[in-house]
Amino acid sequence: MKGRSKCLTCGKTLHWYETIPLFSYLFLGGKCLGCNAKISAQYPLVEFVTGALFCGVFFVEGFSSLLPVYFFVTCLLVIMAFYDFKHQIIPNAMVFLFDALAFLILIYTHGFSNLFSGAGLYDFLAGPILFSFFAVLFFGSGGRAMGFGDAKLALGVGWLLGFSGGIFAIIMAFWIGAAWSLLIIALEKLHLSKLKLGMRSEIPFAPFIIIGIYLQLFTMWNFLTIINWLTFK
Repeated sequence: MKGRSKCLTCGKTLHWYETIPLFSYLFLGGKCLGCNAKISAQYPLVEFVTGALFCGVFFVEGFSSLLPVYFFVTCLLVIMAFYDFKHQIIPNAMVFLFDALAFLILIYTHGFSNLFSGAGLYDFLAGPILFSFFAVLFFGSGGRAMGFGDAKLALGVGWLLGFSGGIFAIIMAFWIGAAWSLLIIALEKLHLSKLKLGMRSEIPFAPFIIIGIYLQLFTMWNFLTIINWLTFK
């Protein structure tokens, strides 16, 4: 959609006070001011999640020079998460932009010359390693076990979080995804969920990867943290 925001039902051009995140939705009662059509709850949910993540990023980064970049990355990741959840696909333009920004953050934090030795090399290789892991799952299963978009997303995860942090985020994504699937199955058995999961059900995985990213960013936990959990240390 080009130009000013419009109602998707009646085409009415929205005034500024109808586009304030969260507040406009509440003020309008979740309905268009022109045609009274119901506004999807997806919009305030995206706005709330984005705002909450902005606060978390600011708490971690403070007034650093990378703060605007992290804000922009957050916008990309939130859009990709909701888009994948709804359409089960990750737009290439967004994931490639995320990968590029993650690589630039890696260069900025390590220095380009340090990417080929020591800890910098491990963090640089984290991207290709995580990409390869998902690519093997994709090609080995013929696309049934994992989408290739997840592999492209994992490339940026490795560069953004580094080796130990990236592995932590991916492991947490699998654990959170498994917990979510078990919850949906349990709710389905109790007739409390409209979602139905079976052996051949396609589950969007990008949202879980992105949850893993922010869990790592906000806690600074890493792969060694998981080892400590598993060994009860």
